[in-house]
Amino acid sequence: MTTMARRHFAMLSTLRIKNLALVAELSLQLQPGFNVITGETGAGKSIIIGALDLVLGERADRTAIRAGADGCSVEAVFELSSSQKAIFDILENNGLEPCADNQLILKRVFSAAGSNRQFINGSPATLQVLAAIGRELVDMHGPHEHQSLLQSARQLSILDAFAGLNPLREQFAELVRERERLESEKTELIVDERTYAQQLDLLRFQANEIETANLQADEETSLDQEFQRSSNAAKLIELSQSALSMLSEEDNALLTQAGELGKLIQSLNRIDARTSDLSASHEQATAALRELQAGLRHYGDSVDLDPQRLQQLEERITAIHSLKRKYGATIAEVIGFGQEARRKLQALEEREGQLARIKSELDALDKKIARVGEDLSAQRRKAIPRLSKAAMEQLGALGFRQSHFDISIRTIGAGEAASSSGLDDIEFQFAPNPGEPARPLRAIASSGEMSRVMLALKTVLASEDQIPLLVFDEVDANVGGETAHVVGEKMLQIANQHQVVCITHLPAVAASAVWHFVVSKRAVDGRTISEIKLLEKNERIQEIARMLGGQSIAAVEHAKELLKICRSCSLNG
Repeated sequence: MTTMARRHFAMLSTLRIKNLALVAELSLQLQPGFNVITGETGAGKSIIIGALDLVLGERADRTAIRAGADGCSVEAVFELSSSQKAIFDILENNGLEPCADNQLILKRVFSAAGSNRQFINGSPATLQVLAAIGRELVDMHGPHEHQSLLQSARQLSILDAFAGLNPLREQFAELVRERERLESEKTELIVDERTYAQQLDLLRFQANEIETANLQADEETSLDQEFQRSSNAAKLIELSQSALSMLSEEDNALLTQAGELGKLIQSLNRIDARTSDLSASHEQATAALRELQAGLRHYGDSVDLDPQRLQQLEERITAIHSLKRKYGATIAEVIGFGQEARRKLQALEEREGQLARIKSELDALDKKIARVGEDLSAQRRKAIPRLSKAAMEQLGALGFRQSHFDISIRTIGAGEAASSSGLDDIEFQFAPNPGEPARPLRAIASSGEMSRVMLALKTVLASEDQIPLLVFDEVDANVGGETAHVVGEKMLQIANQHQVVCITHLPAVAASAVWHFVVSKRAVDGRTISEIKLLEKNERIQEIARMLGGQSIAAVEHAKELLKICRSCSLNG
């Protein structure tokens, strides 16, 4: 089969399975566009779906491990496009390796012993992150729960895309993000008014108390010295006066005795000239005593008995000790504490202005959010009938000619918080038979009904839906005749903008595909294994003939005719 040129949307290029159920080892190389998988009942087609479930984060069932194997693994390789920003953001936000050449590699490994590991681009990851990426990559339609269209948020996104409301929706989301930013800024500024007021009062008191003291970093030493002198002034005067008496005022004062000593040395000089040096020494000693006398007299005169000054010194020292007990071990530390308190106070006082600004901005923002949200809601309500009509037209062609499709919408009330998507919640609802009330899509019991509803919606929304891979299983339940041709045509139509994988028993659906794979099983060394193969033209004719009921000439001719018709539809489309 000639390889088709790859489109510019994301796709699953490779699925590798090892030791899962009947599969010993299998590598499926999927193609862009419409891929169909067929095979006899029990051949192992469901293993493909099971493997996809596992690698997209679904619960692991260890009973599915191939008998005799210690464990199994599934690996999926996706070729991404630049439009998969959500996936790139998930990788970055979780610290995972980026995609090399836009290739995303998911791997799931679990063992019979109970270990369960998953990897994204070779890095270990949590199951939650794997599932989050899976939701952005694949929609599974059938008896499976990997259907994004069952989620209200996805339904709302589809409605907005259908109605061309994404610019308005992004404007609303930006307003909500701005409001969240302001609320966060407000929370950081203040926890509550009482705490805020207490912080202001405390910081004002601390800063003012320290600044009023007018502290000098080096004053404590000089204060202590002056206090020591002032508190001992009487004693200092008494001591200096006693020293002066001993030096010059008593009968036997030192200076008087020095005079008598000088007379004796002069007598020595008259008898022996060699004692002249003793006379010089005596003169020096006498001069020193007179200098000491002058110093003591001056010191005594300088000592001031001032009780008022002593009280001032006591008060200053007590104040400094009080500040040191509260704010630091030294005056320098107290001064530093005061400077920091002043800085914090200024910051808090500025926050009062910031809070006023934030309140004003929030008030204005709330009005704008309400206005844009109401506009978005009104336009959604206008678009709902158009989307419902388009969906019912597709459903009619798929065999639901008397069905009813509708979309319920609820706008949040006063006091309810708006989400980034707007003020509305919606629910896709469907009634397959006349007279029945429409029910939410998630309440539809029949997997065949669900698959065809999803097919109809995907056809309507093919250009808006961002999920790159759509997998349809059991879409052919209760379908036959002309409807089967329509099912195939619609899948082919969707495949112009998505990669489609369909597991089917319907020859008409299989003939519509561009790429046809067949699953078969055979015995090897007494063990049954499943295999998958991409069919060439003649092999495809034989497989469709088998699906039609056998290898008779009529079945083969019918198969050729189906392929011819579908080929014509493809070219005309």
